Amino acid sequence: MPIKVITSGILTTIQDLGRPGYYHLGIPMGGAMDRFAMRTANMLVGNPEDAAGLEAVFMGPELEFTEDATIAVCGADLPPKINDKEMPVWTALSVKAGDVLSFDLLRKGARAYIAISGGIDTPPDLGSRSTYAIGALGGVDGRAIAPGDMLPLGKTKRGKTKKHGTGRAGKTAPENLRRLPDATPQLRMLPGLYWHRITADSQQAFFKDTWKVAGEADRMGYRFQGGSAMEFIPREQPFGAGSDASNITDACYPYGSVQVPSGTEPIILHRDAVSGGGYFMIGTIISADMDFIGQLQPGTDMQFKEVDMETALKARAERNQTLTAMRAALA
Repeated sequence: MPIKVITSGILTTIQDLGRPGYYHLGIPMGGAMDRFAMRTANMLVGNPEDAAGLEAVFMGPELEFTEDATIAVCGADLPPKINDKEMPVWTALSVKAGDVLSFDLLRKGARAYIAISGGIDTPPDLGSRSTYAIGALGGVDGRAIAPGDMLPLGKTKRGKTKKHGTGRAGKTAPENLRRLPDATPQLRMLPGLYWHRITADSQQAFFKDTWKVAGEADRMGYRFQGGSAMEFIPREQPFGAGSDASNITDACYPYGSVQVPSGTEPIILHRDAVSGGGYFMIGTIISADMDFIGQLQPGTDMQFKEVDMETALKARAERNQTLTAMRAALA
């Protein structure tokens, strides 16, 4: 039996781990912005890690269950409430038919991930149920959830319906393995192909300055404000590039690219970003830090930190070790 959406929050979308393999066609990978939180929520309820759940931004939805299930809320500290009783985050919770899941006010982070035993079973597009609203793919008819929607659930690992998935209730993710940004986070960046386009003074200032998350912070990208404007090395703009010094002949944008239109406000391209364009890229955020970005609230102070490839690979290995430890803890 499905779940009834009573209210949808600010922006709640169905997400899984995305649809890789179509970026060369202009279709981004998409999927959960905080993949670690999504994976952990699924582990807690006994789902495969790539099962579809809900990504709620700043405010949670209100959902009515029509059958017993197990749920978990990971990521942002957005306390869930079952029939108005507050429950813990990062913990498997049992719900009964007729129960209503709602949420208290956000305390930390930006995006919470709601996993439900059996997983949300909407029709996949290009191998994924993730909502990509710009392309009208995945989700509920290619959009975020809305009041009145009925969200179908799949089967548990045992092949039974979700009412049999309540045996994991009470299991909790170890606190030392949970991941949220620090009060003033640092995002580690590898300088990129166009790093040489700005002066040495601008390069130093970029990492020295404190930046603030702007209001434009969504699934396509995060904009940052408050740092020094960049000075460019003079050059004759190549054929096909625009007149602004930050313009380049159109190029591909790697996932996590940091572009700086007009050299003033960096933008980190995230899950639903376009695959190419005409702004220069000063670098790329390392993969180990991409989950953190989706948990930054507008107005948060942060800094960029320069790293080399060896450091980036070590950070990725450490991130994978944390994921392995979480799997062992929740097995």
